Amino acid sequence: MSRASGELTADPGDPMPIEPTQKPTPPVSDAHPRPTSMRPEQLGFTLRRGVPWLSPSLLAGTAVRVGMAGLFGAYLDKRELQSALHSEIFDERVGGAEDGELWLDYVADLGDGFNATYSIAYLLAQPQLTVDGETLPRGRVLVMGGDQVYPTASGQQYEDRFKGPYEAALPRPPADGDRPTMYALPGNHDWYDGLTAFLRLFTQAHGEIGGWHTPQSRSYFAIELPHRWWLFAIDAQLDAYIDDPQLHYFREAAKSLRPGDRVILCPPNPTWVEATHDSKAYDTVDYFVRTIIAPTGAQVRLMLSGDLHHYARYTRPDRELITAGGGGAYLYATHHLPERLDVPPKTTLVRKKSPSQEYELAATYPTKSRSRQLAAGVFGRLPRRNPGFTTLLGTIQLLLMLAFTGASQRMSGPEQRLFTIPVVLMALIVLGATIGFSMPPTAGNRRLKHWTLGTAHGAAQIGLGVLGAWAWLRLPFHDLPWPLPLVVAALAYLPVSGLFASEIVAGYLLVASAFNVNVNELFAAQGIVDHKSFLRLHLDGDGTLTIYPIAVDRVGRRWRAAPDAPSEKPWIEPTRPLTVRLAEKPIRLR
Repeated sequence: MSRASGELTADPGDPMPIEPTQKPTPPVSDAHPRPTSMRPEQLGFTLRRGVPWLSPSLLAGTAVRVGMAGLFGAYLDKRELQSALHSEIFDERVGGAEDGELWLDYVADLGDGFNATYSIAYLLAQPQLTVDGETLPRGRVLVMGGDQVYPTASGQQYEDRFKGPYEAALPRPPADGDRPTMYALPGNHDWYDGLTAFLRLFTQAHGEIGGWHTPQSRSYFAIELPHRWWLFAIDAQLDAYIDDPQLHYFREAAKSLRPGDRVILCPPNPTWVEATHDSKAYDTVDYFVRTIIAPTGAQVRLMLSGDLHHYARYTRPDRELITAGGGGAYLYATHHLPERLDVPPKTTLVRKKSPSQEYELAATYPTKSRSRQLAAGVFGRLPRRNPGFTTLLGTIQLLLMLAFTGASQRMSGPEQRLFTIPVVLMALIVLGATIGFSMPPTAGNRRLKHWTLGTAHGAAQIGLGVLGAWAWLRLPFHDLPWPLPLVVAALAYLPVSGLFASEIVAGYLLVASAFNVNVNELFAAQGIVDHKSFLRLHLDGDGTLTIYPIAVDRVGRRWRAAPDAPSEKPWIEPTRPLTVRLAEKPIRLR
């Protein structure tokens, strides 16, 4: 990053944040001049690099937060408290008229590194985009489908990874035309503090984020759209039920639905996909559709969700199921998606639910073949994106090597038993870690393949330790006076063994993904910032809903301040234009 020139050049995979030269000042006011450089004290936020998802400290911290959320989620759940807040159905019809047209944008999973997050924010803020020869105006409504911040929610993380970039993209309301409205649904990362930071940011009822107005007062919302279309966004996260105040809110909203109305339903997760390995995953959505929407005679024509960081569409004649989680987080695989889904899933369990319907996979972005190619890049990207993880692996390998070396030098005599204890202990630690790494969080989903893959991975890491001890004993360093052998091992053996161990992890992830194990970790380890996407939806004059899935093959890497641009223009602009295209042909629903 060149602070003097105001231009940012950063490797998006570098896990270290760009630290401010001094404490950032609050976001600028209307009277404050536009930033003249990329300095944090001028922008009011710190440009953050992508999250290193295999960082040991991050893994440990996230594990603690996830565990706390699972154990104490009911106590941290602030949705019940929202019943005391003002509630309303939001009318996004132009002038309250039934007819007319509306442009609406949908984006999810956005609050990661600056390059990817701001690329999408910048595109969403543009007055219009030309996509495959067609001009698409900016959405008058922007719906965010979850995970507005990573890795965990806090005021500072929201400021740096979400609010700051979006304010920089649209710092003031448009000089002409309506002020766009922003609605946000929390995802699991927004939930890790019990929604505290999320509610402070998004539910001020008359708040603003840059040029966007934020009218909601709860973490869920219902929006009336033109031509008898509606959008219902439900907050059911971390395996939580839909709370009674939320059900009451939507029952009241559903009283305005009439037979023939069409509903866009936005849950926080694509439970139709998750139900392929957890048959109960779709139950909450199914219950909501059966008990809230179906009795009114309205029809759910479209379900939109983020959470999985890609674009995928499943279809049948009466409904579309779309995952659109390409707003800025690391890319997630598409090549493991099933070609067909039964929704709700067929199961031998007897419980009340809707009849199962079959959906076909219509499109993905990136394509399945491209997803497979990207998966194979783990060998180069994993050690480069996660240096802390590689150092941890090197440390473990160093301890393994020392244990095996000590034991092999004393294979006879009274000290033999004493020196086999470290070997057994280290082997158990390694096996326990690799088996635990392979296991899904839900005990009911653990299978023989998880135990087998985890054990094989552990055996490979132990084998590397044995090989390292064999090589170390054939080098002269171990005969040096103490503590020189340990110094040499720490300076030379640790980084080399860490690199080899990380390649073993990469190979394990690639092999395990073939059995649908650790697929998320395979792509999280790589931190791929490209292949982003969002949706632009258009309700035209006759009530047809057209969905434009917009793909961004490559995000921006180089940026510069734009101090002389008009007040509503972005503070930061790319040095090269960002290019967009359609991930597939427009989808039209009537």
